[in-house]
Amino acid sequence: MILCNQRRLKGWRHANSNRRCWRSWWLFWRPLIQAGRDVTFLVLPKRAEQIQAQGLRVLSPMHGDFTARPKTITAAQIASPYDVIFLSVKNYSLAGAIDDFAPAVGPQTVIIPVLNGMRHMDVLTQRFGEHAVLGGVCYVATEIDSQGRIVQLADFQSLTYGELDGKKTSRIEAVHQAFSGAGFEAAISEDILRDMWQKWVWLASVGAITCLLRGNIGEVVSVPGGAELCLSVLRECAAIAGVCGYPMSETFLAEKSPQLTAPGSKLTSSMYRDLTEQAPVEADTILGDLIERGRKHGASAPIVQAAFVSLAIYQQGRLRAKGVGR
Repeated sequence: MILCNQRRLKGWRHANSNRRCWRSWWLFWRPLIQAGRDVTFLVLPKRAEQIQAQGLRVLSPMHGDFTARPKTITAAQIASPYDVIFLSVKNYSLAGAIDDFAPAVGPQTVIIPVLNGMRHMDVLTQRFGEHAVLGGVCYVATEIDSQGRIVQLADFQSLTYGELDGKKTSRIEAVHQAFSGAGFEAAISEDILRDMWQKWVWLASVGAITCLLRGNIGEVVSVPGGAELCLSVLRECAAIAGVCGYPMSETFLAEKSPQLTAPGSKLTSSMYRDLTEQAPVEADTILGDLIERGRKHGASAPIVQAAFVSLAIYQQGRLRAKGVGR
């Protein structure tokens, strides 16, 4: 049971990934700490020193600006299992992340990943078993500014979690009790895999559109054919989810279609923001894995494929510029 003996709620971050990994989860963990939960952050030694010296600075027009110095621990300092591990690294840092937090996983530990896509679920269940892993979905919009501060871009801030089989178990109730009443939306899902696929379809759609066409939604729909292309991408992604056993509801499609065709919309994706900053992007897990799963079931997605190829070329260029492979 979470927080029953050691009363530790472990928030996990992988310091081998870049500073973008800090931008989303802190908006959840600050209110948890303020609500009296016992939260620890797993970081590399250098990052621990930086946090203690400078703190984590957050600019939030919705909740107020603040600087905090949370409790930290390094991988070498892990001495016993934790009750909950909250995992929200970028997918390209997952392998190293697992090696770092593995000593914190015990027989009763639950891992709550909120990574994008679904590939991480396969990796985690293969390493730790299905019983150790819950499903998770978080929605938050943040970025890192030139001074390294976390900037909240929108007021939505929600976290959903659930057992993979949809059952209402005592441990998911304990997780919910820990997250509830901490200043953000928290909910148990009875179909978390569907919720994860739903987020994946949305992220892949917005990511493919903005990265392929190098603009926000408002810019894309302002030109002839832009709005229809946006809807075509959504249909491609939804079709793949459908053949994989997770059809998107008409309600979902009716809600998301106007968001993808709204004139003047500033909507972008985290992949697009990373792309414009010349940073690594999660093309393989958000687009590539989706395309491959669709291909196995006979579903093609030519526009999404074009976006993936474009990002793959970008990624290769980054590696060449860094001298990788020379």
